[in-house]
Amino acid sequence: MERSRSFYERLGLTFASHTHGKGPAHYAHETPSFVLELYPAPSPDYADRTALGFAVDDLPALHAQLAIAGFSPGAIARNPWGTTFVIRDPDGRRVELKQR
Repeated sequence: MERSRSFYERLGLTFASHTHGKGPAHYAHETPSFVLELYPAPSPDYADRTALGFAVDDLPALHAQLAIAGFSPGAIARNPWGTTFVIRDPDGRRVELKQR
């Protein structure tokens, strides 16, 4: 979870540590219109098939920052829906980042 938190913080999110009742400790990023929570996997063989997408202000700078941090972003590509690159978060989720 720490590596995932670090990954999403590089995308501009900030997290607070949360625990609800007897549930597991986790991280939450909350704004009035968006919530992203990072929970520990329920078992070692858990396969999450979630994909995420974010629009960012400076795609080339973020690509370079993620590469320097060892996250292995894919190549920047011009697509009909915009300029993007795809990366896997530390838990293997596909994340597509698009130039705002």
